[in-house]
Formats: sequence, C-alpha cells, structure tokens
Amino acid sequence: MSDAVEVADHPDESRYEATLDGAVAGVAAYRLTGDVVTFTHTEVDPDHGGQGIGGKLARFALDDARARGLRVHPRCTFMRSWIKGHPDYADLVDEGYRG
Repeated sequence: MSDAVEVADHPDESRYEATLDGAVAGVAAYRLTGDVVTFTHTEVDPDHGGQGIGGKLARFALDDARARGLRVHPRCTFMRSWIKGHPDYADLVDEGYRG
C-alpha cells in the first residue's frame, strides 16, 4: 500500500474517500442516523485493487466512529467481513443490529 493514500470524511456526500496521489481510489458510503452509522457500500477502483485501500478506508471510518461515540451497522459486505477479520472493532457493532 502506498503511503500516498489519504482518507477523509466527506459528510456532505455521506462517504469516506481514499485518495491516492490526489485522485479518488476508493469510497465507503454511509448513512448517519442519530448515534448510529450504517455503512452501505464500499468500493475501490479496480486499478487500485489489492493495495490495501479498502482496509485503510475501513480502519479510518471505524476509528472515526469510535472517536465520535457512534455505533455501527455494517450493511456493506466488505465492512462486515473486515470487522469479522479485525475483532478489535467488533465492539462498535450495535448490539441490536441484525445484518
């Protein structure tokens, strides 16, 4: 993964964006309702697949949710499987969530 990857929240667009050398390389879309963030879709540009961009997006978005005291609904299959592979983030998943 390139050190040039930067991730930022774009709340007006309800998505986190990963940029690589200034170009959007991946996005994690979400819906924020109260204190719950629902991740609806994660996508990485196929030209940048296998570079860890999806993981960097997930980690940034989940760290941001934790810092903001948000609960998580991982409707997106990528986010759901990423959390399963990183159990240190499982505590963020809302107990009432039924994916």
